[in-house]
Amino acid sequence: MTYREPARAADRRAGSLASSTGITFYGCEPGEAALIREAVSRLGVTPTVTSAALSEATAELAAGNRCVSVGHKTRIANAALHALSRAGVRYLSTRSIGCNHLDLAYAEKVGISVENVAYSPDSVADYTVMLMLMAIRNAKSLIRRTDAHDYRLSELPGKELRDLTVGVIGTGRIGAAVIDRLWGFGGQKLAYDIHPRTSADYVPLDALLQQSDIVTLHTPLTPETRHLLDRDRIEQLKPGAIVVNTGRGGLIDTEALLSALESGRLSGAALDVLEGEEGMFYADCRGKPIEHTQLARLQKLPNVLISPHTAYYTDHALRDAVENSILNCLNFESWTTHG
Repeated sequence: MTYREPARAADRRAGSLASSTGITFYGCEPGEAALIREAVSRLGVTPTVTSAALSEATAELAAGNRCVSVGHKTRIANAALHALSRAGVRYLSTRSIGCNHLDLAYAEKVGISVENVAYSPDSVADYTVMLMLMAIRNAKSLIRRTDAHDYRLSELPGKELRDLTVGVIGTGRIGAAVIDRLWGFGGQKLAYDIHPRTSADYVPLDALLQQSDIVTLHTPLTPETRHLLDRDRIEQLKPGAIVVNTGRGGLIDTEALLSALESGRLSGAALDVLEGEEGMFYADCRGKPIEHTQLARLQKLPNVLISPHTAYYTDHALRDAVENSILNCLNFESWTTHG
């Protein structure tokens, strides 16, 4: 989907349908709910807003509405999609770029169209570059030592981005925005994408892995890209390389990455997403044993940064996601009404 700033022109186009359109919004945090209520009051949409995730039990909240909007934080079971269909829902807008938290084929089977949203790519791009800088300056160890009142310098100095080669895998809106930011730092930028579309040096994937000091992932998670960085490709990485992932956890074979990190072959990783993050990320796990053994191993490593799928989380991106989700629903109603 093409990124669009939520626009008043789009508001006016949607206006003729808004007064008769009801939308059920699932999985809304307080701040997101406030954005939804502000947007629907301006657009005239009738909302049903709940903090509950979409499930078979909560599908009844959509009764009478043909459109629903859902978050990405909870996996949506096929039983929930079937329940939505029985309630009369025909369109689902997910307030995320990725759709891997639901079964698209099954949704189509039960008569529900699914569409993602676009939001400002700057949120994830800014965060990605921040993780790169933190990784090459050994920020995790530095902060831990400083918090323990150890103010000595690290044994090894950090690196500067201008001296490094950064390989960007996937150059859609977010990958391209990362490359735009990297121009200001200097250094060499390599890119790989099956559809080259930005100002970078495109090379085959094997060459990018072998030449890059930092590899950052920005491709969608599909059956074809699952474990894009598998054991064989991780072994191709330049010794001492750093892996950054703000895309989807399944793009990396986590066990293979752990082996390379624990052996010292790679010098670090910065991961905002992780395989099996569901049920861990977005939950308060203080005082509880970490049952995700790979997460526990990664967090013990001094050269691995972990954050809980938060790269997208800015006020600007949330507002975009909410408004574009509503506009998606209104466009669906317009299309089905007027053909």
